[in-house]
Amino acid sequence: MNICVFCSAADLDDRYVLPARQFGELIGMGGHALVWGGSDVGLMKVIADGVQQAGGKLIGVSVEFLADKAREGTDEMVITKDLAERKAQMLARADAIVVMVGGTGTLDEATEMLELRKHGMHTKPVVLLNTAGFYDGLKEQFQRMESEGFLPIPLTDLVFFAEDGVGALAYLEERAGIQA
Repeated sequence: MNICVFCSAADLDDRYVLPARQFGELIGMGGHALVWGGSDVGLMKVIADGVQQAGGKLIGVSVEFLADKAREGTDEMVITKDLAERKAQMLARADAIVVMVGGTGTLDEATEMLELRKHGMHTKPVVLLNTAGFYDGLKEQFQRMESEGFLPIPLTDLVFFAEDGVGALAYLEERAGIQA
């Protein structure tokens, strides 16, 4: 399975770094490929290191203005002209989507993937990896959107909130078995 991961390129505290590394290792040990932003910095580097060291495949999708931060030694690296094309390429190469901790760029990626899923533009499972409760507030907001009628489909059909990488991967592997 090609697992697209959206996450921060920032250097962060160990409470985010260690779970990201563990999740990368789980992806690699499971024989899966990582589709990610292609950068060799921050959490992007951490998860790619984990995948690669556990024997998984790396498919990077970078963007022209960040090409100098692209990771060398990947199985595949695509350089797009802009962020919109980057998201489209990542989605096209993915069987599933995981959103890890991040800033406004990661939030933009998450909401676009959810909006596309809501409108039936893709049926790939989407997981928000809620490391250290990072997405608790967003989960509460989504629940409010659902209860007040802003979501045309049940929240559980739109996104799965996983508390750790084991739960995220188990959910994705279960969904892959259903779709097969």
